[in-house]
Amino acid sequence: MKIVLLGYMASGKSTIGSVLAEKMQLPFIDLDAFIEEKEEMSVSDVFKNKGEIYFRKQEHLYLKELLNTEGSFVLSLGGGTPCYAGNMDVLQSFDSVASIYLKTSIATIVSRLLKEKSQRPLVANLKEEELVEFIAKHLFERSYYYNQATYKLIVDNKSIEETVKDLLLILDKQ
Repeated sequence: MKIVLLGYMASGKSTIGSVLAEKMQLPFIDLDAFIEEKEEMSVSDVFKNKGEIYFRKQEHLYLKELLNTEGSFVLSLGGGTPCYAGNMDVLQSFDSVASIYLKTSIATIVSRLLKEKSQRPLVANLKEEELVEFIAKHLFERSYYYNQATYKLIVDNKSIEETVKDLLLILDKQ
């Protein structure tokens, strides 16, 4: 089984994904890191040097490449991945894929992003009040795609351990 975590930036996809993979004794793949390795540059450099359209095309191709490989793994998507190039349709076309939306409130995302803004090119230059509006707008636009996930898990006010435990319960029922 391929477990795919999706959700907004700072929802915990990479952190939760790596812990979940370890608990399940599966490989963990972060799609952005996979893209960086393949493209031999950071995601922000791909955006800067080749543009978003190029990035989204490559992201789509790499997602399909990963989903077509044999074996099980935990995959963390980029926050925008589900919203472009029919990627949710791709995820849903695989019987072996369980997609899980790590649903996070605007307040939680803001508090997490304020601590790590410098590492997030999309929000690095926003003031706190601009950040709230930016996130609210993005979440509104993206929720249509995120909500197509097989499962939804609210992660607000949960520790990493609690979230992983909840995910294991969800996956046990599959």
